[in-house]
Amino acid sequence: MAKRTSRNTDILKETKNTTSPKIYSLLVKLVNEDRSDLAEDVLKIDYLLAYTNNCIKDKDFKQAKEIIEMAKNRIDKLIKNNVNVEYLMYIYDGIKLKL
Repeated sequence: MAKRTSRNTDILKETKNTTSPKIYSLLVKLVNEDRSDLAEDVLKIDYLLAYTNNCIKDKDFKQAKEIIEMAKNRIDKLIKNNVNVEYLMYIYDGIKLKL
């Protein structure tokens, strides 16, 4: 089977310019392993972490705590599926320290 790239996969095409290189490489790996469902979860986690960071900047700590827990639950799901979440955990830990 041919490798999937941003030219022939919608999920990669939509996210190439909006995600960090480390997140994008994780997405490419998951899509090429036919795990688009997990790739979608990575995108959701990335969004939740960014949203949590914005809540902290706006001093909305209650909302930030709720959202960071949602992100942690999704990260745990990826861990159960043996996905390398080292970078996501690095971001998660950094944001968690701000709370």
